[in-house]
Amino acid sequence: MAVDTETRIDWLRQMYTGRAFEEMAEKLYALGKIHGTMHLSMGMEASAVGTIAAVRKGDYILGTHRGHSQLVAYGADLNRMMSEFMGKANGYCRGRGGSMHIADVPGGYLGAQGIVGGNIPLAIGVGLTIRNTKSDKVCLCLFGDGASNEGAFHESLNMAAIWKLPIVFVCENNQYGMSMSIKNAMAIDKISDRASAYGMPGVTVDGNDVMAVYEAVSEAAKRARAGEGPSLVENSTYRWRGHSKSDANRYRTKEEISEWMKKDPIARFQKQLIKEGVLTAEEADKIEANSYAAIDDAVKFAEESPEPDVSTILEGVYAE
Repeated sequence: MAVDTETRIDWLRQMYTGRAFEEMAEKLYALGKIHGTMHLSMGMEASAVGTIAAVRKGDYILGTHRGHSQLVAYGADLNRMMSEFMGKANGYCRGRGGSMHIADVPGGYLGAQGIVGGNIPLAIGVGLTIRNTKSDKVCLCLFGDGASNEGAFHESLNMAAIWKLPIVFVCENNQYGMSMSIKNAMAIDKISDRASAYGMPGVTVDGNDVMAVYEAVSEAAKRARAGEGPSLVENSTYRWRGHSKSDANRYRTKEEISEWMKKDPIARFQKQLIKEGVLTAEEADKIEANSYAAIDDAVKFAEESPEPDVSTILEGVYAE
């Protein structure tokens, strides 16, 4: 599947920006400027960028609690992202959502859920809406390997298949559901094999290969838009950090993490672009530097932004 040069260069920028955002997130957390917790996706940038690139602006996206790079790929405003992350009033959710719940509902990014697999049943409602309004949009639903063991996953895939809903289910398999290895959590090698039980296509791809991810999700989106129903795409990848900031990460060996870090999707894609003559090493360094500078600017914006007004605390609360 051909992708123009400008787009591929922008994918590299998106991956660097996602990485820069999360490295800054770690620093801010250590400085006590972030409260609560957060879930980092360092090492998974190709999965996020390739997946989001495969759908159109205006399609509906249900992201994950590990979704910073997904938001960057979606084209979210970095200033509003960082402001939400730091709990400021001009964040996407007025500082109420934080890291796990950044959303841009008017733009089609419907946010994430704190409940593992909680967004999968919501995709059914979105898919029904698309079908009943005779729209040509699709719903992209992302989740992790742990969510694929939830009952909501199986019930939702069954309903989506029965009703031939325009949904693309994307499992970002980062090898661990919290501290549980997939080798101990399921008796199959590929999560995509579960698709056949519900009468839909399933495919597993190298989640650290942005082009492979893009092609697989694009094909699934094409099927959904043509009225052929849902698909399941599994992106096999790896998170470099623990499940969350409270995770001591003692269930993995340093050797295992090191081996996966050698498969860095950003370095891999950059090397490929340089080899093909798409850009030079100097140009790639500039893209990296500009990405980190953009995050520095976003932090400055957020730090200078106002705190939420306490008098508005009940706005958006619909039950007491």
